[in-house]
Amino acid sequence: MVLRIVEYFEKQAYGVCAWWGDRLGMRPHKIRISFIYLSFITFGSPVLIYLIMAFILEHKENFKLSKRRVSIWDLE
Repeated sequence: MVLRIVEYFEKQAYGVCAWWGDRLGMRPHKIRISFIYLSFITFGSPVLIYLIMAFILEHKENFKLSKRRVSIWDLE
């Protein structure tokens, strides 16, 4: 029962850390711990950054990211 609750919160609340972990090739646990330590050291400002990243990650389909052109000849 407790394991199911932990898995639920990891999927819902820690999606940002898992996403960053996949991108950076790190374990999400290390990223979560760094957020916690930084929150204590800087009086909570990483929590605000985390919430902004969670919002962007949740609504990333609404943000239009342009493709970078390799050269000037790649005009579409």
